[in-house]
Amino acid sequence: MTALQDFLTQYPVTGKQRPWPRYQLDGETWSALRDRLQSEDWELLALWGEPACVHAVLRDPIDGSVAVVSHRCRDGGYASLGLVRPGAIRMERACADLVGLVAADSPDPRPWLDHGQWTMQHPLAAAPAGTTPGEPARAATDYRFLAVEGEGVHQVAVGPVHAGIIEPGHFRFHANGELVVRLEQRFGYTHKGIERLMQGKSVADAATLAARLSGDSTVAHSLAFARAVEAALGVRAPPRADFLRALMAELERIANHIGDFGAICNDAAFAFLQAEATTLREDVLRLSATLFGHRLMMDRVIPGGVTTDLAPDSSDMVKRFVSELGHKFNRLAAIYDNKPSLLDRTIGTGAVQGYMVHRFAAGGFIGRASGRSFDARQSPGYHPYDVLEFEVPMMAEGDVHARVWIRIREVRQSLKLIQQILARLPQGPLSVDLRGQSGEGLAIVEGFRGEIVTWVRLADDGTVARCHPRDPSWLQWPILEAAIEGNIIADFPICNKSFNCSYSGHDL
Repeated sequence: MTALQDFLTQYPVTGKQRPWPRYQLDGETWSALRDRLQSEDWELLALWGEPACVHAVLRDPIDGSVAVVSHRCRDGGYASLGLVRPGAIRMERACADLVGLVAADSPDPRPWLDHGQWTMQHPLAAAPAGTTPGEPARAATDYRFLAVEGEGVHQVAVGPVHAGIIEPGHFRFHANGELVVRLEQRFGYTHKGIERLMQGKSVADAATLAARLSGDSTVAHSLAFARAVEAALGVRAPPRADFLRALMAELERIANHIGDFGAICNDAAFAFLQAEATTLREDVLRLSATLFGHRLMMDRVIPGGVTTDLAPDSSDMVKRFVSELGHKFNRLAAIYDNKPSLLDRTIGTGAVQGYMVHRFAAGGFIGRASGRSFDARQSPGYHPYDVLEFEVPMMAEGDVHARVWIRIREVRQSLKLIQQILARLPQGPLSVDLRGQSGEGLAIVEGFRGEIVTWVRLADDGTVARCHPRDPSWLQWPILEAAIEGNIIADFPICNKSFNCSYSGHDL
């Protein structure tokens, strides 16, 4: 029995959550949990709230065991986990905005998603408060950025409107000359009210919302929602559906990694590689459209299975495509690795120390570039990756160059995975019927950015009573603030692109 399991077994299990238990803590034991987090390496993967209750997902990195802890906040507040796990701070701020539950001793109590422009306060509370008629909303610019003092320190404000095709987000630089002393972010501009929109929806309708939380991760978010619903109902998708889901997920991973590779090179003023990488990405998107009828494969993964099958004669075509793509991409990687002027921009830039990615539980290529090897396909793992062979690449340098090379190596592993998926693709149905009943489910799925954590509670009639999808960007955006510190402002675009966090996925 691990330390996490040993600690939690003394508390009652509540609800019908699958596949991992949910433990009920009172105020005293929630504070005891926070005390243990000061000395234990348990990772905080997610934190969210619902009326009068706050939840958190914990993972023990030693054996990968996962558990959910819940605390009923009878007085509207709870002890802040952000004091010991900084990745919880923004989640606690979002919880206060959405539900009205306050982390009483939070190191940062400022609003996060709510810019004062919503038509109601605490939209996920039991009784949301409307704005007072005739009373102006808080101005969107009324936000207190953290102060930096020192001779010659000045501010540079970037966004939320940007020069390129990019979602809105504000970056406030404090700089001394060109050297960045502090970066502070402000998000929430793409808040869509996804969690409120999901309430009362059928699982099919809610799945379409999950698929649109972050468009570049539509397969991964759809898969996380589908697996959470399936866990809540105690059903499994057919084996063929699992393999087709994995095929789609790896195509999505390849397309995004190749696109990011090119964009990083472009931010270092090497447009040739972006042009070549964009062509390869386009080829992957066209293949996806040919195989599954949609370039992004949106709405192809559904609770219970998938909606689209491969054509009988497509396997050989995909195998040839994968082989050719591998050769072309390896050529681009070799060009990157033999261009000194390009490496001069990426090596040593935006370095993230290993202790930070562990402290924030940051996953994906950001975590793996700094020594955290967690990949949800292996731990906790899910079918069909449990019968496929692949390596999780890892580096320790934590700079832009390392994040580029993690992407390169992941593309190579994904190409090998596709070959295995096609070779082992079983016959059988594409989906199973879902029965309308209550239940709670949790899923952890590896997207191209890292692990997605989705929790869902179903009502007695099978509709969605509550759902919380946690995008990897929640635990990655804060690290970007640290990564750019001590670098020059001109290196922010390449550092930012090497992270490529999602605005939409973060803002909910």
